[in-house]
Amino acid sequence: MGIIKKQITIIRLIKPKHISINEELQWLGNSLGLFHLRDKDKSCFRLFVEFVKAAKINQSLSSDELADRTNLSRGTVVHHLNKMLESGLILQEHKKYILRDYMLERLIEDVKKDLDQTFEDLKKTARELDVILRI
Repeated sequence: MGIIKKQITIIRLIKPKHISINEELQWLGNSLGLFHLRDKDKSCFRLFVEFVKAAKINQSLSSDELADRTNLSRGTVVHHLNKMLESGLILQEHKKYILRDYMLERLIEDVKKDLDQTFEDLKKTARELDVILRI
């Protein structure tokens, strides 16, 4: 059995009322555990915004293109790309990257399906363990 590793952190945050599009994207990314307080220059957020813009025109981006667009070092870009790949929010196509879905709502639905499958697997294993532990 092959191991598929996806790691995403869901953080339940109260959404502020009357916020701008940037604040909405920030809230979405924060809720998905993408952005951290250590990220003082909002580098992951800047990459996320570039992915959203590129997805709207079905464009994939290389790490170099992302570094140029965000004025970040390639090392910083690769660090955040690895985190977004691990979470399943972006996909790698050859040596370029693209948001998993160009529609944010469908992206969230895909993440939910991943989480639902994980919980079903956990439930099944717990049920099997309960049977074993009762003996």
